[in-house]
Amino acid sequence: MIPRIKNGLRDKGIISTAGLILIIFIFIITGGFIPDKPEKDSWIIVLDPGHGGRDPGAVGSFSYEKNINLAVALKTGELIENNIRNAKVIYTRKTDVFMDLADRANLANKNKADLFISIHTNSHPLKSTYGAETYVMGVHKNQENLEVAMKENEVILLEKDYTTKYEGFDPKSPESYIIFTLMQSAFFEQSTDLASKIQKQFSTQVRRYDRGVKQAGFWVLYMTTMPSVLTELGFISNASEEKFLNSKSGQDLLAAALYTSVRDYINEVDKKTGISAVRIDEKTDNREPEKSTSAGTGQIVFMVQVISSSKKLQVNPKNFKNLDDITEIYYGNRYRYASGKFTGYQEALEHRKKIELIFPDAFVIAVKENKILPLQEAINETKNK
Repeated sequence: MIPRIKNGLRDKGIISTAGLILIIFIFIITGGFIPDKPEKDSWIIVLDPGHGGRDPGAVGSFSYEKNINLAVALKTGELIENNIRNAKVIYTRKTDVFMDLADRANLANKNKADLFISIHTNSHPLKSTYGAETYVMGVHKNQENLEVAMKENEVILLEKDYTTKYEGFDPKSPESYIIFTLMQSAFFEQSTDLASKIQKQFSTQVRRYDRGVKQAGFWVLYMTTMPSVLTELGFISNASEEKFLNSKSGQDLLAAALYTSVRDYINEVDKKTGISAVRIDEKTDNREPEKSTSAGTGQIVFMVQVISSSKKLQVNPKNFKNLDDITEIYYGNRYRYASGKFTGYQEALEHRKKIELIFPDAFVIAVKENKILPLQEAINETKNK
């Protein structure tokens, strides 16, 4: 549990200056521990401390990943349940036990969770590598992302009869990851939103180097049916970060950052309850009218998103590597910039292939009435017409 000033003074009589600064800092970034009441009747958040039991995860010079993951998860859950009214936290494990990868996702699905957060600690042969990153389910864009996913997925090799349970999936074979190119998560946007909030807190409040929000084929994310992320807290292979990750202050700060991210995500969802997800304040929004053919037509349009930004960008070819067919979509409190407008999903896929050399992280989105739809839902709807 994160220390409170009152308890520190009462129990010890004297508190160090460094300790007092840490307490005040955490008090500020968690909103003073003022309970937040979501408008939704209840929120179920599944926290998944990666690895455990006979699977230690990444191994540092003096510590194991599994212990770091569990410590941060328990602290995060305590903050959520103590400060977000009507929030229920479910842990995939609360002790040092081994748990199948499929069972972790199944637990979240069975309990109809609203959010799934898998907590991990990274490792790299180059010991100077450092920083925090958060993944959503998607297609890996480079070898490094693939290697991270392969490393986390290898836990299934410790399970009995894994070839049957995972339908022949081989976590060590790059060819097996083709399956993830065939399906875009229906909760991609929500997952990315939560991942962005987590990275923001890690960067601004915990002062971790921001390695960004990334996509890769994590089986545990592939199997969940709600907004899901996998966050890597830092590198246990880096001496400085290993020390931080094992310290009480480091774990408290990381847990506070995860809590704040969940709180902010829930608050945003509450504001959208019963209201269009696209919010444009006519008194303060000076943006020019959208030039999207989807606006007001009720027609589903497939586009290729190339950039997402919290700040408005000027729409001109110079800002988009000479692409001259960019449309701006304001959705989920972010500016999305997409290329092309197609009535068919396959056409959009072909367009993505044409521009992936200049925008390797580009992906297909579906837009209707300026609202981004779950991709599979849009594909099904257009097929039925």
